[in-house]
Amino acid sequence: MAAQLAEATTDPACRVLGLRERKKRRTRDSLVEAAHRLFLVHGYGRTTVDEIAAAVDVSQRTFFRYFENKEQVALAVMADAEGFFIECLRRRPAEEEPLTAMRAAITESWRSLGSVEHAGPGSVTAALELLELIESTPTLLAAHLRHTAEQERQIAAILAEREGLDPATDLRPRLLAAVFGAVVRLSHLSWTTDAAAHQVGPDGMIATLERHFDQLGPALSGSWRP
Repeated sequence: MAAQLAEATTDPACRVLGLRERKKRRTRDSLVEAAHRLFLVHGYGRTTVDEIAAAVDVSQRTFFRYFENKEQVALAVMADAEGFFIECLRRRPAEEEPLTAMRAAITESWRSLGSVEHAGPGSVTAALELLELIESTPTLLAAHLRHTAEQERQIAAILAEREGLDPATDLRPRLLAAVFGAVVRLSHLSWTTDAAAHQVGPDGMIATLERHFDQLGPALSGSWRP
């Protein structure tokens, strides 16, 4: 096996493919970063695909090889962050209860994306900046909510698989995924209006998430009266 691996890694065709994929990734990241910067400076509506492509010195045709439209490149940062959360959730220990696993995965993903290894367009800083842009742009908000609904379906499927359930007949995975998504969105909205949380970046977002999750149990089953 080791010999086969060594042979594969020294194969010129494999090296060319690796270089090609890395170049494609750099181009995609550059487009996302340029779009993000232009959206923050000029606004989403006043930024064109041509301007994004020009900022990276590529053609409009090249842009459309990577993204279907301006909306998709705008949401790429959040889509990448959400994809990373799904990976974190899949890796959680099987013995963890569903809500514990999701809570740990969202904290892990925010903390990891806030590390120096995740600088640039996929960073937590970019994701946090994008949250405010999404909430202030109706077309982006609608697209983001559609994407969130798809993520909820993925989460429900993961939870059902972890617990050995059939999501078609057992409502718990879908219900918990929907509740989880609502808590995360409320946390995001709270963060966007909390100046103190802004100042500490990822830690502020994590603290906001934890505060909201701490109240989930009492809100669902506790008495609200003094």
